[in-house]
Amino acid sequence: MLNIQEIFDIIVMTVFIGFIFKDVFRKPAALHYDPISQVKGMDWSSFWFSASIVAPAIIFHEFAHKFVGLYFGLQSTFHAAYFWLFLGLVLKMMNFGFIFFVPAYVTSVGTATHIQFAMLSLAGPLMNLLLWITSASVLKFVKLKHKYIPYLALTSKINMFLFFFNMIPIRPFDGGGFFYHLWQAFA
Repeated sequence: MLNIQEIFDIIVMTVFIGFIFKDVFRKPAALHYDPISQVKGMDWSSFWFSASIVAPAIIFHEFAHKFVGLYFGLQSTFHAAYFWLFLGLVLKMMNFGFIFFVPAYVTSVGTATHIQFAMLSLAGPLMNLLLWITSASVLKFVKLKHKYIPYLALTSKINMFLFFFNMIPIRPFDGGGFFYHLWQAFA
């Protein structure tokens, strides 16, 4: 299912994501205080906290594309977007307020119908929708320990953002691919 290069790309992307977003998605101090985690100015606690929230949203999004592609008989491969990851790193180092970059993508090669390609485009955003609704529902209907609430609240928000952002009906966004292939199938 996953080759060594894909596993390596997932690890690299997760490390970049953790570092880029460690100051955006900080672990609440009330939940964790470890002076050793502040070694040489690096807040390792917030690094892992941000990586554990943002990276799974992206990985599951891309895995949805990959596994739907594999289901349709396409050769689908996960890739870290190294150019974009380095751009995100540079923007973080320059203290940009809003960092936009594409951390990963899936290539799918082979023959499929327009409906299948539309479903392939929709798979990633639908995964984010599922993660958003699930985390929001757990927050609303399940009594949780206080330490889990920040994880689920941020998981809900990042997946909501990724769903709406990826459904923008302009190519190369997933929404653009979905509507293009849907139009081609019925036009």
